[in-house]
Amino acid sequence: MELALFYIIGAVVVASALCVVFLERPIHNVLFMIVTMIGLAGLFILLRAEFIAMVQLIVYAGAVMVLFLFVIMLLNLEQIRIPEDPSVYRRWIGVGFAVLLLLVVLPFVWVLKVGKVGTLMLDKAPEISNTEILGRELFTTYLLPFEIASVLLLAAIIGAVVLAKRRSDEKMTHS
Repeated sequence: MELALFYIIGAVVVASALCVVFLERPIHNVLFMIVTMIGLAGLFILLRAEFIAMVQLIVYAGAVMVLFLFVIMLLNLEQIRIPEDPSVYRRWIGVGFAVLLLLVVLPFVWVLKVGKVGTLMLDKAPEISNTEILGRELFTTYLLPFEIASVLLLAAIIGAVVLAKRRSDEKMTHS
């Protein structure tokens, strides 16, 4: 059942990713990219990586894709304009790179038997969730780097607010 669900979600992800590449309307591209991101989150859940799935949903499907959608709507793009006569050489170079990538990746998949290793590793995984392990490590072993990162983010936010305030003050004095 789990394997069938994995293949179904994987097929949806691949199909929506192909729609992102081949459709001409930017709004449709973004919407299919959101479907792709949601499908990837589903795959992460099937792989028992709940935290990564939630980050995928919140950051990528939520924030980044909504930002893309707003930019496209603000730019009022109707359709991507592709030149009428694209170079034949470019198309064949792309096909060549795709075949080369396939020839490089397939031996690794064949030798490592990724599917079998993945299922074996999941069976041996502890009953503790990866989110609990991540949280424990983050607040014990990596507490100092975590706090340094939070201070840096706070400094970046304060800097952005100061710059925005300075620009608004300059506009007020010039008008």
